[in-house]
Amino acid sequence: MSDSAMLTMPASRALPAGPASLAHAQKLDIAAVPRGAWEALCAASIEPNVFFDPGYAVPAATMAAGGKGADALVAFDTADHGRMLGLLPVTSAWHAYKLPIPALVALQPYSPLSTPLLEAEHAIEAAGALIDGAAATGAHLLVLPDMMLDGPVAMAFQAALAERGLSSLTDHAHQRAAFDATITDTDDYLRASMGAKRLKEMRRLRNRLADDGEVVFSMARSPLTIAPALERFLALEARGWKGNLGTGLGQSQADTAFITAVARDLGTRGAFEVAELTLNGATIAAGLVLRQGDRAFFFKIAYDEDLARVSPGVQLTLELTKRFAANPAIALVDSTAAAGHPMIDHVWRERLSVGDLLIPTRPHDPAGPALGKLIIARRHAREEAKRLVRFIASIREKKS
Repeated sequence: MSDSAMLTMPASRALPAGPASLAHAQKLDIAAVPRGAWEALCAASIEPNVFFDPGYAVPAATMAAGGKGADALVAFDTADHGRMLGLLPVTSAWHAYKLPIPALVALQPYSPLSTPLLEAEHAIEAAGALIDGAAATGAHLLVLPDMMLDGPVAMAFQAALAERGLSSLTDHAHQRAAFDATITDTDDYLRASMGAKRLKEMRRLRNRLADDGEVVFSMARSPLTIAPALERFLALEARGWKGNLGTGLGQSQADTAFITAVARDLGTRGAFEVAELTLNGATIAAGLVLRQGDRAFFFKIAYDEDLARVSPGVQLTLELTKRFAANPAIALVDSTAAAGHPMIDHVWRERLSVGDLLIPTRPHDPAGPALGKLIIARRHAREEAKRLVRFIASIREKKS
């Protein structure tokens, strides 16, 4: 991997063309989607997205505090109704944005990625079926927040849109950190990313931490070890800034039930891991790692803020980086972090292009593009309001 700031998403399998009638889509209650066909689609998807695995998406929709239920647009093979070709969890624009408009939004709690699942052999047909399926529900717009903008799924949607004479809108395009796990030398990689001086300082801090006792890095991978490790993660998260804000996963019974169900379901399939860094047996940093296909997702991190002087969160990330690179089953790690993250952006130097894709569902329909512009304007207005609030707060702090 070069030092380029952009990582082009892999498209190892071509996007074949085919008859539009190959697939048809319908909206189902997400809990009623056939589990076996759904898991088969995950395995055959042209681009991984563990957040749309049934083991994650169903608990997110039905158990998490912000779930409130959800549906799924499901594309089936017209010749084999038991074969699933595409899937996208969706909710109403009212639930997502409090806007009473005819639009469907791929939004669920704690999901930093809305790339739909498309079967690799029929990606374009599946994408088209999802668009047509959304239109059949009465939606004039389909919104995919935090979508991979340059991957094979995006390519399939653009091809399907072109076949229908439609054009999408893009908003909130940004870059987020990722790690090319196919590298052969992590020391060289980290030195190039962090700088030799910073990397040397991290090693000095690790030695300083070891002066206080035994430092151990471990990964909980089996259901028996994941459950207690998750409890330690939630307790550590609750003691930090998220705990102060009341946003930790362990601070709501609904959210705790959700992440526990996800850990249990994905953990039995080797798709959920908890990384821990301990000092004398006490957890000082922990992270949740989700897996699908050849991709890992660094989903959550928590650390002991009383030990911030030795950067336990960075120390955990450095250990994870080495483990990812040593695992031949992992090709890419998505940080799932916000753009410009103050920690991960200085450790992992690859970048994924992410943004909101807004898709009109009907040709020659002015309502779709108009609704898209309305949603974009609303987001920009909310961001401007938040900036104004922060500005006023900063003035008051200076005067006090």
